[in-house]
This record gives sequence, structure tokens and C-alpha cells, in this order.
Amino acid sequence: MTALLSAASPIIVSGRVENQGRFYDRFRAVILLSAPIDVLLHRPSARTNNPYGKSERDQAEVRRYVRDVEPLLRHGATQELHACRPISELADEIEKLLARPGSSSAR
Repeated sequence: MTALLSAASPIIVSGRVENQGRFYDRFRAVILLSAPIDVLLHRPSARTNNPYGKSERDQAEVRRYVRDVEPLLRHGATQELHACRPISELADEIEKLLARPGSSSAR
């Protein structure tokens, strides 16, 4: 990860791991993509390529994540983007972050 993050070109890293806060100082921006719980629970019902989120157990896990983990992620984020917006708008906003002078990476 250190070698990847030291690259000269802009890089976007997506995901969530327990120790991610250790890397925050290497990013120009730490972005939290968020959505209301009802949206997060509804989206899996429309998917055909991934069963995660359809069972009651999965939905309970999503609720726990939003309740317990999302506040921690929000605290470490430099910016929050609401993921109910069209994907093209979110991508444009992230691209603007990369275009800022001195930008080397975003998360």
C-alpha cells in the first residue's frame, strides 16, 4: 500500500478496512459516500448479480454498520458525498478534487 500511495499520479482507493485510518495522512481527501438506510436496504433488491443484502441477516448487518461504523467513518472523512445523486455527478465532484493544485490522491 505504501508503494501504491507514493505514486506521482493521482489515485483513488475505495473500500473499508479496520486500519484504514493509519493511511489517511497520505490522502488529500477522505470521502465518505453515504445514503439513507432505506436506500441502502432497497438497492440490493434490484441487483441480479449479487445476493448480499437480500436476507434479513444481511439487512440487519447493514443497519448495524450504519449505526456503529458510519459515524466513525464520518468523523475521519474530510468530505461526505450523498450517494443518492446520479453517479455521473459524484464522479464529476471527485474528479474536481483530483484536479485541485497539489492533489495527489483521494480516498
